[in-house]
Amino acid sequence: MAWWKAWVEQEGVTVKGSSHFNPDPDAETLYKAMKGIGTNEQAITDVLTRRSNMQRQQIAKSFKAQFGKDLTETLKSELSGKFERLIVALMYPPHRYEAKELHDAMKGLGTKEGVIIEILASRTKTQLQEIMKAYEEDYGSSLEEDIQADTSGYLERILVCLLQGSRDDVSGFVDPGQALQDAQDLYAAGEKIRGTDEMKFITILCTRSATHLLRVFEEYEKIANKSIEDSIKSETHGSLEEAMLTVVKCTRNLHSYFAERLHYAMKGAGTRDGTLIRNIVSRSEIDLNLIKCQFKKMYGQTLSSMIMGDTSGDYKNALLSLVGSDP
Repeated sequence: MAWWKAWVEQEGVTVKGSSHFNPDPDAETLYKAMKGIGTNEQAITDVLTRRSNMQRQQIAKSFKAQFGKDLTETLKSELSGKFERLIVALMYPPHRYEAKELHDAMKGLGTKEGVIIEILASRTKTQLQEIMKAYEEDYGSSLEEDIQADTSGYLERILVCLLQGSRDDVSGFVDPGQALQDAQDLYAAGEKIRGTDEMKFITILCTRSATHLLRVFEEYEKIANKSIEDSIKSETHGSLEEAMLTVVKCTRNLHSYFAERLHYAMKGAGTRDGTLIRNIVSRSEIDLNLIKCQFKKMYGQTLSSMIMGDTSGDYKNALLSLVGSDP
């Protein structure tokens, strides 16, 4: 399932929220869990991982009305480590959360290009517009300008192009002649010449609809006798290569792409907790069930079993609660 369809699927949702919802008792449960000495982490997990984001916003309002305190700030002062990071992530409205992840990826020394690439290449035009709006409201600057200030060269160009969201075309119309022309242009811009015309790759990957691109990739393979992925790997490197490959992956199968990101977060020694938290939180109300099925197909183990082997304590319990039962 490609990225432009993924956001309409109800069966993909792992966190559906509570059907008989009343924010007041939930707020009270949270207050009691954090009152006095010690914190009842399990009670916090039970409430917050089993409510939808919209319900969490109502709980926060009720918490402030009943107890005169900000819920997120209270959680931050009571919790610590990865568990805190996960629970606080759940409290952000989705677009504000992604804006925060982008802001964090660019602030301070060094830029986490991988985070920016992941978010920009996998979101729809509407989602990107909401993220840009939230970014400007929360940080007082333009996301596009910050990306330009923080990156350079062709990476900067592909990110700015992706931000325009020009790949959204849900009509599914494909002009076979244009697709063939694009495939020939890509071949002429890469394999056929010494050096690479990166801008041609960027323009086609960032402005054509996903259905159109799938046809382009097919035609390309016939002309070049190799996949577009193999050509990108041999023609580019570093973050630009990662950005181009991510666009291709999200075009071919969005759920496989996120399954791969989750696997990458946990494989080898150590865990990339930022990537793990971001992808589970941001997909839990969109398509995490479909990502779980894809994960099992690709890696021969369930997402939950990998989380169990890779994390521990309250952090592990909260992640497993968000992920839900195995496919």
